[in-house]
Amino acid sequence: MPAMVSNPLYEALQHAIRAIGSMIEQINTDVDRPSKMFHTGKVWTGPSAKQFDAQLTLLGTRTRTSGQAIMDELRQILGRTPSEVTEEEAASIKRRYGLP
Repeated sequence: MPAMVSNPLYEALQHAIRAIGSMIEQINTDVDRPSKMFHTGKVWTGPSAKQFDAQLTLLGTRTRTSGQAIMDELRQILGRTPSEVTEEEAASIKRRYGLP
């Protein structure tokens, strides 16, 4: 039976999930901050401000929904990826995806 080693693709996917998750959190924070400021009523008021606020709220919703969809897809891929493979498979994966 061949020796099993860590799957480099599995590790790369874990790294991507952590990195992208952090980026999505930062984007959500960056979108939420102006929205919260708008709701104070001290930044901008009037019909144009209300319309802009609605667009900003929609952007925040879309950002969160898209970010969640990306994370869900990555987690599904990770769930289908074995955490260990043979040494030969690991070498092949590294070559195929240019992994160290």
